[in-house]
Amino acid sequence: MINITSSRRAKRQGLELNIAPLIDMVFILLIFFLVTTSFVRETGIDVQRPTANTAVSKEKATILIAISEDDRIYIEGRMIDVRAIRVHVERALAENPEGSVVIVADRGSRTGTAVEVMDACRQAGAQDVALAAGTPSGSSM
Repeated sequence: MINITSSRRAKRQGLELNIAPLIDMVFILLIFFLVTTSFVRETGIDVQRPTANTAVSKEKATILIAISEDDRIYIEGRMIDVRAIRVHVERALAENPEGSVVIVADRGSRTGTAVEVMDACRQAGAQDVALAAGTPSGSSM
């Protein structure tokens, strides 16, 4: 006589679901998307940039420094003092000596603040310091 319950148990024990190839494929897809994704760097605050007819797009800016309308200075979304800019820029240039600095100043900020920031960047050793501006057509650096 055939025992049905024992044959069912034997079939269940023989079935295995190997998910290792599935996990490998998920990791490969994850790596693919991480490598192909371009990361956009932002200053961390909303700034109304002044416009300029001669504004040119800058492809890679290592350090973005924002100056708000009330002359507060931000790096990576954190408010800092003018005296701390030099340290931040030196650290970023140590990681990437070819790096450049882009100062994103609000059109309502004082010119003196922008000059102080530029001076601190130059003292830190930054050779390529630029001011961000938008074009009259609406696109910006």
